[in-house]
This record gives sequence, C-alpha cells and structure tokens, in this order.
Amino acid sequence: MNSSRLTPVLAALPLLLPVALSAQTALTIYNQNFAVVRELVPLDLKAGVNQVNFSGATTQVEADSVVLRDVSGKVSLRILEQSYRADAASEGLLLSLNEGKILDFIVRDQNAKEYLVKGRVIRSGYNSAGSAATPIIEVDGKLRFTLPGQPIFPSLGDDAILQPTLSWQLNADRAAKLNAELGYVTNGMSWQAAYNLVAPEKGDQVDVVGWITVTNNTGKRFDDTTVKLMAGDVNRVQPQPVNVGEIRRRVAKMSFDLGAAEVTEKAFDEFHLYSLPRPVTLRDQETKQVEFLRATGVTAPQLYIYDQQKYGVKVATVREFKNTKENGGLGLPLPKGRVRFYRQDAADGRLEFVGENNLDHTARNETVRLYTGDVFDIAVEKKATDSQMSSRNDFREEAFEVKLRNRKADTVEVRVVDHFNAAVNWKLIQQSDPSEKTASDTAEFRLTLKPDEEKVVTYRVRYDWK
Repeated sequence: MNSSRLTPVLAALPLLLPVALSAQTALTIYNQNFAVVRELVPLDLKAGVNQVNFSGATTQVEADSVVLRDVSGKVSLRILEQSYRADAASEGLLLSLNEGKILDFIVRDQNAKEYLVKGRVIRSGYNSAGSAATPIIEVDGKLRFTLPGQPIFPSLGDDAILQPTLSWQLNADRAAKLNAELGYVTNGMSWQAAYNLVAPEKGDQVDVVGWITVTNNTGKRFDDTTVKLMAGDVNRVQPQPVNVGEIRRRVAKMSFDLGAAEVTEKAFDEFHLYSLPRPVTLRDQETKQVEFLRATGVTAPQLYIYDQQKYGVKVATVREFKNTKENGGLGLPLPKGRVRFYRQDAADGRLEFVGENNLDHTARNETVRLYTGDVFDIAVEKKATDSQMSSRNDFREEAFEVKLRNRKADTVEVRVVDHFNAAVNWKLIQQSDPSEKTASDTAEFRLTLKPDEEKVVTYRVRYDWK
C-alpha cells in the first residue's frame, strides 16, 4: 500500500511521505471463507473533522466490521461517518453516467483503419446489481442494439472512483501525523489443509506430508503479508441469501512455496492458530500452497474391518495412527482436510493412488482412523440364522453367522464388528470366538486367516426387557 491511496477531500490534508507498509499488513484466515485484514494507514490530521478516502480495501469488505484506531495513543480518533463504495469505474458505469449524451466511438474497418462515429447513448444497459440489458445507441437517427465501437469518454466524472473506496469523516482531538491501524472482516478468503500419506508396498510405516492451501478471491492483492490461519468452527451469523446476477469466474493460479522454515501452531481460545513462517504474497484469484507438516516413519497399521453398519457389506481397509510426537514426529493439532493415500510399487518405485478420505479437526495425542476403500481379496457373507421372542415378550434372541474367505497371499487379521440395541440390556449368550465389548452397543471379533483359509464366526445376542 502507498500513500497515494489516501485522498484529502474536505480541508487540505498534507499526506505523509511514502512509507513501506506492505510488510506490516497481516491476515488471519478462517476456513469458513472469510478473513480479518489488518494494515497501517498513514494519516496527517488536523484538529477537528477530517475527510479521508481509502481505496486499499478488498471488494468484499464487511463495511460494518471496520475498526480504525491509533494504537500508539497519540490522538483520540473517532469515526463520525463512514461510507463504502464498490462501484469502481467501468465501461458500463461510464455509459450509464452519459445516458442522453453524444459520445465518440472508435470503429475499426477490415483494414484496421480507425475512424470516429458519433452516437447518442439512449440506454447503457448497465445495472450495478450484476445483470445487464442490451445497450441502445442512436447513430444517424437510427437505433442500434449494440455499441458501434469502442466508446471514448470525455472525463471520468466527478462521482466516479477507480477502486472500491472507504470514506471516513474522522474527528481528532488535536493535529497529528500517525499510522493508524485499520482492521476489517472480508469475505472471499479461505484456506484448507490437505494430507498425503505414502506407504511402501509392504509394512505399516508411512510418510505424512501436510499442505495448507490458501485461496484469495477478495479482489485485492496482498504483498509480503504476514499470514495466520485459524482452525476450528467459529460461529458467524448467516446472512439471508442474495440473488447474484452473475458469479465471477474464478481462475486459480497455482504456486508452490517450499520455504525451509516451519509453520508454527498454538492453542488460541477454543481454536488453533497456525502462523506461516514468513510473509507471503497473495495475488487476487490466486491459490497458494505451503507445506506445514512432514513426518516420516509414522506407524500406521492397515486394518481390515467388517462393519456393515459403518462401512457397508464388504470388508473395509482402514489406516490407523496416533497423532503423537513419538510417532514419526506428528503431535501437531491437525486441521480438517482431505487425506490422499499412495502406495509405492516395489517393482518400479512409482507411487499409485489407493484411496482418500476426509480428516476432521484432530487434537494432538488422539488416534486417527481413516477408511480408504474396500478389500478386493477378502470375501464376506453375513446372514441371520435365528430370531425368537419369548412367550412373555420379556426377552428376544437373534443369531448371526459371518463367513470370511481370505484370497490374499498373506495371513491377515479381520475385525468383525456388530452393533446392537443399546436402549435395552443385551449380551452375547453364545459365540464361536472370543469378542470384546468396544462400546455400549458394539462387540468386536478378531479373526486371523491364512491364505485361502475360510472361517465362520457365529454369535447369539439376547435382549432383556426385565
């Protein structure tokens, strides 16, 4: 930002000399498509009322969130009045300001020769809400439903602005030169985490790489900006839906920033705050990625689980690991994001994509369990074999059979999980294999199957209403 963005309007307000303020711009980005912007605004104030225009805000600023203050305490600063205008000068807007007037239009013939045509603007077709009608231009007494050429405007107009502008009437208790701190909430800024887990063809050790992806669609470029990222679900009042005539096309430019410094993290209120290691530049319509986590040798065993209620009718493959510092250098609170799984083909060393899932916000020292897909070579069949109700309707019994066949070349352990009605008393009164009650409504069997081995687990559950 430079001092040319500040234009005195009421009294003559001499501006400060140009000051390099971009390095002092700071962003706190939330993963709910908004951010808080903080930057310094140079002011040269007289005692009393001053009018200042600031054209450095985003196009999606929430105007009623603006806070302008003198952090140094030099002057008592008060905003008497504030207005925000986003109708920056455009061809459509200037046509609307010249409706009823005659303009020159540049026309190019097939030989690229230019000549002027005069036309009266009957209707500009401009609508600030986003929808547009066909312009109507009168040329030689005839109406055209299109522009005859490129319009030439005699001036910008007294009421036109080049950029979205905040205008303030500021009251100062005395004359002072200062750098005021401006803070506001803006929409159009978001971030998300993504993780890549890379595993060898055999074994339970994986490497974990975490990325932070920041997207800037605010209409403003941020140069050399300090960035913090807030992880957690912050409550915001949801506005009523607005019917927008035309949605801006968002073309994301991908860039990668692999600085050697690390992203730092700390608990903040009921959330977690991540700080990027050095200032970054975020262009408008840009998506930027920064690596924030790299852990090697993470113990993440692959589990085979048959849980029809949770994963469906096939045996699921699940990765499980503890988010601890001792486990390969993890132990950082993990913000929610997509996790992609890769396995290295030992034959050629190439990585193959083998599944993905979403990780929720996960605190340090918690266990992560992620479903990655269904198992091809372990067949399963489940059926109910009996169901009986007592003559007095005070208990009920159900029996089940689960048949497993291992068609893999290796010995595997399969966890067979079933869920029962926790609203009544239940217990397994018969079972072919030992089980563990892992929750108030859950029993789990662990079966080891050799290659081409088939096993059948049977169990009978009794519900009592006594």
